[in-house]
Amino acid sequence: MASEAVAAPAQRLTSFSHGAGCGCKLGPDDLRTVLGGISLPAGSDELLVAADTGDDAAVYRLPSGEGLIATLDFFTPIVDDPYDWGRIAAANALSDVFAMGGRPFLALNIVNWPVDDLPLELLGRVLQGGIDLATAEGVAVAGGHSITDPEPKYGMVVLGRVELSDVVRNSTASPGDALYLTKPLGLGIVSTAIKRGVADDDLVAAAVSLMTTTNRAAAEAMQDVEVDAATDVTGFGLLGHLHRMLLASGAAAEVDAGAVPLLDPRILGLARTDVVPGGTKRNLAHVRPATDFGELSEPERLVLADAQTSGGLLIAGKHERAIEQAFREHGVPFARIGNVVTGEPGRIAIGGTLRP
Repeated sequence: MASEAVAAPAQRLTSFSHGAGCGCKLGPDDLRTVLGGISLPAGSDELLVAADTGDDAAVYRLPSGEGLIATLDFFTPIVDDPYDWGRIAAANALSDVFAMGGRPFLALNIVNWPVDDLPLELLGRVLQGGIDLATAEGVAVAGGHSITDPEPKYGMVVLGRVELSDVVRNSTASPGDALYLTKPLGLGIVSTAIKRGVADDDLVAAAVSLMTTTNRAAAEAMQDVEVDAATDVTGFGLLGHLHRMLLASGAAAEVDAGAVPLLDPRILGLARTDVVPGGTKRNLAHVRPATDFGELSEPERLVLADAQTSGGLLIAGKHERAIEQAFREHGVPFARIGNVVTGEPGRIAIGGTLRP
């Protein structure tokens, strides 16, 4: 759906952002420090998935026996078009429910807005983008909460449903599983290129198209076959989310860098010129001690750790033919990027080099 004309702000939306998209979230080391100092009460028997494994969302067993999935996500401007930003933020928030094998049905808006610096009409376009994408996915948007803030932020609380037998966790990968990725990498690097004014128009268009494509079809394909584990690849990057999956599962992995898809050949060139989010660099610092990078250059390592926004699903499963057939039947692009193996929990060994 094309954006309607709105008076342009005096400055680009991304100029108000200290970091673009999911690249602005707390780094994994900082998050671990904060959570390590928090005392949480014992969970009830109804809380089936909580914060202990770092999964994509919480899952709570309802009296009906069905599972309720609860998540939220919000971030600073990742593109300058307000309508596209709204659509991207909505797709990103819905992704946590899809990654758990669920069906989102209800959302609430989260808004921070600099009312003295940006027109309210722009905020209207952001909200409309989120509402339109959520509505297209069968999700009702039933209000939300807003505050004034010098830095704009937008996102959603999302609730989903799932049969308890269909819950897909990040903590249940096992040796022998094949690893699949359903979207290419490079979205964080593109968002930084946009913020710095060095992104080509066609590259921006490709990134927006990818980020506004939800993971619904990938989730449906995943539910058609028996998979062992899944997570969505967002702010902690491919390596960060894989590392977290492996730690929670008590396993290690081998990754073929040459099989990992990139959004565009220019991604690696941007990384070589340090057009890289701060969040991506924090991700790499976090996984570096647990990763054998082989022959990869520093820019290639950064790409594999790139902080994604509305990225794809990382899926682990043993029934490779059935999984790949399900992807094809649902029209989901995919790449088989490696295997789960026996080894030190969280350890990642990477072979080969990236193919631009």
